[in-house]
Amino acid sequence: MTRTVYVNGEYLPEDQASVSIFDRGFLMADGVYEVVSVLNGKLLDFDGHMARLQRSLAALEIVNPLAENEYLDAHRTLLDRNAIIDGLVYLQVTRGNPGDRDFAYPPEDTPPTVVMFTQAKPGLADAPAAKTGWKIVSVEDLRWGRRDIKTVQLLYPSMAKMEAKSRGADDAWLTEDGFVTEGTSNNAYIVKDGVIVTRELSHDILHGITRAAVLRFAAEAQMKIEERSFTIAEAQEADEAFVTSASAFVMPVVEIDGKPVGTGKIGAIATRLREIYLEESRKAAV
Repeated sequence: MTRTVYVNGEYLPEDQASVSIFDRGFLMADGVYEVVSVLNGKLLDFDGHMARLQRSLAALEIVNPLAENEYLDAHRTLLDRNAIIDGLVYLQVTRGNPGDRDFAYPPEDTPPTVVMFTQAKPGLADAPAAKTGWKIVSVEDLRWGRRDIKTVQLLYPSMAKMEAKSRGADDAWLTEDGFVTEGTSNNAYIVKDGVIVTRELSHDILHGITRAAVLRFAAEAQMKIEERSFTIAEAQEADEAFVTSASAFVMPVVEIDGKPVGTGKIGAIATRLREIYLEESRKAAV
């Protein structure tokens, strides 16, 4: 079956979809994106992703071209046309096509470009890695200073992930001034003496939608939380470690730079948080 995608209000076969070579998303990485997970045909944390989309667009002074209900209708239409049960919906909004290349922003009435597509991921919530955990390596964080804006500037995270793969690991934790910022596409956590530690929100990290939900569920479960920076050395001495993201949910980390974390097996807190997140998110899914 040919996948149906969305481009600027049209639903098209993917091999017939196109965007101008002058689109600023292509020329300047001048755009933002969101990825919404789908379980059993329903969208997880949709409102949170739409709120962050609006925040990212506002930070770049791009006018949001659609209302939230229009995004929701488009997401649901794509799920239906592509028969997605478990998977992802990718959404990208750029500053649009000014008709030529220029560093200056185009006229304010230039229509933004909106693209959406689905990715089928059967058994997304049952990833085998959740039972064995990820191996992590540390890589210097060389990204720009506004990581809180979910832009399409993903080259360096891609390079860091490839370095991790070349070193026999599943992902990288990025470090700056001696402290962990986040993973290549996820937020990072450690657990020590029952306390969950994760970096506080700022321009330095993405304000993860899954992060917010997991911390809320952890607080409701009477788990202790500290929002502060931590080092790789501290992480290696932790009892547990894990990451959160829209597609990995809560993923245990069992090794950092070749050293086992805790027992070297997945931990009880990460396991429980994954269970709670999936259970509660499924209930609230749209």
